[in-house]
Amino acid sequence: MKINIDGQMISHDQPPYIIAELSANHNGSIDIAKLLIEEAKKSGANAVKLQTYRPDTITLNSTLPDFQITEGLWKGRTLYELYEWAHTPWEWHKPLFEHARNLGITIFSSPFDATAVDFLEELNTPAYKIASFEAIDIPLIKYVARTGKPMIISTGMADADEIQEAIDAARGEGCKELAILHCVSGYPAPAQEYNLRTLTDMMQRFGVVTGLSDHTLDNTTAITSVALGAAIIEKHFTLDRQGGGPDDSFSLEPKDLVELCRDSKVAWSALGNVNYGRKESELANIKFRRSLYYVKAMKAGDIVDESSVKSVRPGYGLKPSQLERIVGSKIEVDVEPFTPVLMDHFRFKD
Repeated sequence: MKINIDGQMISHDQPPYIIAELSANHNGSIDIAKLLIEEAKKSGANAVKLQTYRPDTITLNSTLPDFQITEGLWKGRTLYELYEWAHTPWEWHKPLFEHARNLGITIFSSPFDATAVDFLEELNTPAYKIASFEAIDIPLIKYVARTGKPMIISTGMADADEIQEAIDAARGEGCKELAILHCVSGYPAPAQEYNLRTLTDMMQRFGVVTGLSDHTLDNTTAITSVALGAAIIEKHFTLDRQGGGPDDSFSLEPKDLVELCRDSKVAWSALGNVNYGRKESELANIKFRRSLYYVKAMKAGDIVDESSVKSVRPGYGLKPSQLERIVGSKIEVDVEPFTPVLMDHFRFKD
């Protein structure tokens, strides 16, 4: 299972691919958006991601109860007001794409309708991300799939059948490079709700590259996901968690993103392969293992008893597992105390 985004191979055999989600954290300033891209590059993230919608492409301008937000971070606003506040102006996209490309960091986006897909195609986006709330928008998934670009689908709130339906829709329209992200669509989400063991089941059940979209407040959940096979980690990213923007309060600050990029790669490298052999860092310490040493002088022809030898450090003598074989045997050479017991001191038939 692997996909390729902008020349970067993404698979469970590669270090995790880190996506810094800018979302609404530009707080209405293209200069802040550019700074976020710069900080993401400095941090070591592989990609930055935008969200491409207008209020009118994601909701209706209504104050009826269905469109009122009555709890959570955005309580008291209508959906239209929230998305008017949070959206990234479309005229910013081209300069932001150019800025990222000049810096050498991959940039792509989440479209929320077909017009956004058409717009992103004009910018030659290298990939698409389907947001969790759109994972059940099968027409949108099919439309994105027809571009032939890699697609990442976030699965927050989707059950197993809905995830399979989204995958089937993408595959059915020709998407060859597909990944899914385990996600809890809470803002923020409690770590205990992530049930990270689901990752291993998702990999086996759906057979696609699998990662994590993490909405917890620190990096613990994301780092843990690497040990369970997450090949992609997506985190919201801001310059200042106290910035007052729509998503600032549950996003990583630059120092946190640096730590995520560093620690996730350390976690991945620590997984390694099944290997029971001695490791490079152990070789110099083999001599400090226990082995058998003589504790008194002996003459050739003497019989070794339990008072003659002892299991001690260092490890230049026979392994302690040879003690039963040695005790009761006749020694063939003279030996001094505090010298190692060696096999050629004895004459065994085998």
